[in-house]
Amino acid sequence: MTDAHERATTPARHATPAAQVAYRVVLAIFLLLGVIQIFLAGLGVFSLMSPNGGPGFDLHRTTGFIMSGVALVILVLAVLARAGARAVGISVLILVLTGVVQSLLAALGEETAFYGGLHALDGLLAIGLAGHLLGTSRGDSAPVSRR
Repeated sequence: MTDAHERATTPARHATPAAQVAYRVVLAIFLLLGVIQIFLAGLGVFSLMSPNGGPGFDLHRTTGFIMSGVALVILVLAVLARAGARAVGISVLILVLTGVVQSLLAALGEETAFYGGLHALDGLLAIGLAGHLLGTSRGDSAPVSRR
């Protein structure tokens, strides 16, 4: 591994432990919200089909906006925790996917179902990226062994 690659992929030892813990906790919260979001999407679809009605997509929409805010917090904490350039870049991508692309695809999906499908895939991508960040973050800031 080159020195530049090592610096880009491993956290600096000078980050405060509190920032590193907060970073991992907020990533876990984002993942939990992602699971809730998938449930709420299903609830919304089936409440529209049910003769008794239901909550529709309001809770799903609200949770999506909350996830966008959490994505911003992830980005700030990735910087404060000195999680590395790759983690910061992925955090920016998660913020763009949840804060911009999700709303755009949801709006387009109201007219064309294909975009609604892309909305779902985009959400899964954001959740997967957050899971990757959580899985590759380490509490002790030690480089991950690549055996």
